[in-house]
Amino acid sequence: MTRGAAQVAPDHFPKWLLFGAAGIMAFSLISVGWVRIMGYGPDQLVAATTVQRSLIFQDQAHGGVRVADGLTGATLAVLQGEQGFVRGALRALARERYARGIGSAQPFELIARADGRITLMDPSTGQRVELESFGPTNSAEFSRFLTLQPE
Repeated sequence: MTRGAAQVAPDHFPKWLLFGAAGIMAFSLISVGWVRIMGYGPDQLVAATTVQRSLIFQDQAHGGVRVADGLTGATLAVLQGEQGFVRGALRALARERYARGIGSAQPFELIARADGRITLMDPSTGQRVELESFGPTNSAEFSRFLTLQPE
């Protein structure tokens, strides 16, 4: 050290301020996580049901899918061709039924809500697919089943 040079004191940043900031961040993360887990997030609140219909989907020998009313068993439509989105959404729910040893006789619930969301729910497993997440075109593939009359 050279003679005559002033010794510089190290910076002293208050540790309590760092701990306070860390505490606020931890509290924020825990609070947001708690709200999401408990289902109170703004995108998780359930709007009132406007229309609900029980539906049974059955694969046909010719490759089509029969859509029947879950209460009366009356045929609403027979889907021909690929029907990619309808089959994909049903496949996800059917896979869960198969894993739990549940057959295909139980109907699914198609629910339209006041905020425009449409949900395909499997009451036997508790699984659901929020159809509006896949866009208006794919959501419309299912929403038409809400108003179809038996053939």
